[in-house]
Amino acid sequence: MDKPYISPETRLNELTFRSIILGAVLSVVLGAANAYFGLFSGLTVSASIPAAVISMAILKAFKNSNVLENNMVQTAASAGESLAAGVIFTIPALVIMGYWQHFNYFETTLISISGGVLGILFTIPLRQALIVKEKLMFPEGVATAEVLKTGQTGGKSVKYLVYGGLIGGVFKLGNEALKLWDGLFEKAAILNQKVYLYFSLNLSPALVAVGYIVGLNVSTLVFMGGVITWWIAIPAYVGMEGFDGVVAELVAAGKFASPDGVSPEALGGALWSHKMRYLGVGAMVIGGLWALISLRSALSTAFTSGVKAFKAGAQKASDTLRTELDTPMSWVLMGIGILIVPIFFIYLTIIQDVSVTLFMAIMMVIAGFLFSAVAGYMAGLVGSSNNPISGVTIATILSTALLLLLLMGSSDPGRGAAGAILVGAVVACAAAIAGDNMQDLKAGHVLGATPRNQQIMQVVGVVAGALLIAPVLDILLESRGIGNPTAEHPNPLAAPQASLMMSVATGIFGGELPWGIIGIGAAIGAVIIGTDIYLKKINSNFRMPVLAVAVGLYLPFELDSSIFIGGVIAYLLERSFKKNNVSKESKDTASNAGLLIASGLITGEALMGIFIAIMVAGFQTNLSLFDEPIGGSYLGVLLLIFILIFLYRSVVKVSKK
Repeated sequence: MDKPYISPETRLNELTFRSIILGAVLSVVLGAANAYFGLFSGLTVSASIPAAVISMAILKAFKNSNVLENNMVQTAASAGESLAAGVIFTIPALVIMGYWQHFNYFETTLISISGGVLGILFTIPLRQALIVKEKLMFPEGVATAEVLKTGQTGGKSVKYLVYGGLIGGVFKLGNEALKLWDGLFEKAAILNQKVYLYFSLNLSPALVAVGYIVGLNVSTLVFMGGVITWWIAIPAYVGMEGFDGVVAELVAAGKFASPDGVSPEALGGALWSHKMRYLGVGAMVIGGLWALISLRSALSTAFTSGVKAFKAGAQKASDTLRTELDTPMSWVLMGIGILIVPIFFIYLTIIQDVSVTLFMAIMMVIAGFLFSAVAGYMAGLVGSSNNPISGVTIATILSTALLLLLLMGSSDPGRGAAGAILVGAVVACAAAIAGDNMQDLKAGHVLGATPRNQQIMQVVGVVAGALLIAPVLDILLESRGIGNPTAEHPNPLAAPQASLMMSVATGIFGGELPWGIIGIGAAIGAVIIGTDIYLKKINSNFRMPVLAVAVGLYLPFELDSSIFIGGVIAYLLERSFKKNNVSKESKDTASNAGLLIASGLITGEALMGIFIAIMVAGFQTNLSLFDEPIGGSYLGVLLLIFILIFLYRSVVKVSKK
């Protein structure tokens, strides 16, 4: 076993009152920020490193703070961020489909806590298999550990997080609240009634920051998905049907009130919403199934390891190294049994059939453990930010909806769809937390933390984040709207994943899914998988994970293009490092500074978005200075260019020091 940073014989304060309080507070703040940004963009990113840097900066005020205590804080804080992803990918679907009128606090909180804690419990027996025995990389966990090791620079590096946060927050204030400029650059044209041309760019610095964080490979694949949908599929459909034919079809589908005055931009958006986004559904289903097939041996290993750990029973603390001391298996089994009870009764209130509800609860446990193992393994290979949570969730909802349709029939489609979404919600929360939990346990393994203490802090983070996630979602619903445009909220938060889950669940029961488009999307996904297998065979540095393309197929083009720009910035910086022969140490320091600026852009924009939502929903305050943006989108484009230059030059400057 690799020697940990802090030896097993050394005992430092880990679980302290201040680490619990700070971890819980950061869990709530970062969870709220990720909830907003995920509903806006459909993407979330890991908050472990920003949380670690904030923790180091705050705990530096205490003389007896240490690296393991800081690790406990980031463990709890990152749990809130991961839980938010599981929640926003699923539960808003109940509001979008009209089953809920608002986010019911009791049900939302209980589902969040139950799913999150189950994700922790499911991964406890996997720690030995994936981290200790298989020695998977867990890149974000290792990176977090390295940041914590250099904790003496925490007070200095936090300034990059602050810079990014201030820039992101001020940009959001000027765009959304004060309406000084339009946040979307969009151009479209129709030539000869047949040729459709389109381009759009969302001017959010946070979206560019996401592309910067995930890098050129993933951001290129997301953009490729957008190109397939918006530059190939939509123009091909318009070319076959003609502009007037497509408009007539969309009017019949209720997308437009009349065929008069439909702009090329509006036509593209309506056609994407009505048909073409289902290309992403097909690709995601194939991607989720492929994740299971490709990980079958790892799943078998993880399942066998879990069963052995359960049979072995509790560890004796006196016979076990501190760094190998997990939560006792008897507690794990008892916790799983206890959490099934509230989930069962929530399902029962919706389904109102004991036998069907029991089936749902069993499905949830099986799918939860299976996909938690998938998420844990994928986090070890590619990191939490690239985890296929969307794919496994949609596979869960699709299979659950089909089985519920078989058991219940289609007499009450709303109830059946809601039941499938709630099963998916628990599984999504469990899988999201499982991937994050394994990253944190890897960081702890490198540092020499006590696993049991980290597992306790994970529970602290999940509970803290869950207690406030429903009020945050309600505020955003009232102030911005979520999913469906209305007269009051014509430009709502898109909630791409939740809208997708809703479409699949209601489509199964209502028979309204465009299976032809889904089939084409599945075929595209199969081609991507085949290409990725070939790239792996030839040891190519460029890979094609299908779910990255699937997300791009499903997202509006404006998001795909912004994310791609961020990936290009990351690539240009990498080239600059090579060209100037920057040392590995300087490169790592500069990359960390860039990561913190990007994380700040995301967090600052998200928190300002929540602040604006509170002002609008809570105090009925309109902050706008103008009825319409005064500078159109060109002022926003100019400011975004300045921000990109600042990001690039800041990272280069750090690398030269």
